[in-house]
Amino acid sequence: MTAYENLYWWSNDGLRLHARDYPGDPALPPLICLPGLTRNARDFEGVAQRFAGRRRVIAVDMRGRGESAYAKDPMSYVPLTYVQDIEALLAEAGIGRFVAIGTSLGGIVTMLMAGPERGRIAGAVLNDIGPEIEAAGLARIRGYVGRASSFPTWMHAARCVAENHGDSYPGWDISDWLGMAKRLYRLTGSGRIVLDYDLKIAEPFRVPGAEAGPDMWQALAALAGVPVLVVRGGRSDILSAGVAERMAAALPDAELVTVPEVGHAPTLTEPPAVAAIERLLARVAA
Repeated sequence: MTAYENLYWWSNDGLRLHARDYPGDPALPPLICLPGLTRNARDFEGVAQRFAGRRRVIAVDMRGRGESAYAKDPMSYVPLTYVQDIEALLAEAGIGRFVAIGTSLGGIVTMLMAGPERGRIAGAVLNDIGPEIEAAGLARIRGYVGRASSFPTWMHAARCVAENHGDSYPGWDISDWLGMAKRLYRLTGSGRIVLDYDLKIAEPFRVPGAEAGPDMWQALAALAGVPVLVVRGGRSDILSAGVAERMAAALPDAELVTVPEVGHAPTLTEPPAVAAIERLLARVAA
């Protein structure tokens, strides 16, 4: 595992939040990695292994996930609050310009952050997310988010993850599923394996429209003039091929890459995704 330091900061409403801080060249804009709805900083271990050292990589635990505190008000589990949390992180760490890597929910946060202070986002990766979300994918996520599950062993957890996500990663073997289980779950003091997020994150997500917020096409437009990589899983039920193509056409400096035989969402360790991120970073000015 690539070495990192724990980075902590406080939200506007008094939550102690956490990120993994991997060292890199301080002269270059760092990578701020923002995970999906039920995910955490561990999702970006592969990205850090590839890019840390050359670039500083900060992988965030959103409020209610991983080592970040759970919110007292579950209705704060919405994109605009996550934006405020990341703004507080940037202020605490003294970061002026950065490259955002946002998977799913993290991509929504990235788009929302682009408008207020143009120029600070030096580049952006939008991983399997766009201004329009497919209804079938939303229904699937609403069907499992917030539902408690508990297992006696990691193998039991891995088999459950494989059953739930097999359509998204048809080429995976049991070692891959064990890896995902250990990113999704944690071991409790009593020896049980449980989901590593506050189950109450589901409450606002189940309110129609709460998964995004304002006009996301307008939010995307704020990334005009910035190198942008749109990554789509070829089997995605969240980001359609048509919406992905419209995103790339709307942004003059955007590249669209489709990762074949992967659903929602690519891990960003697939060779096409890694090569595309390398190309993006080569276009990002210091």
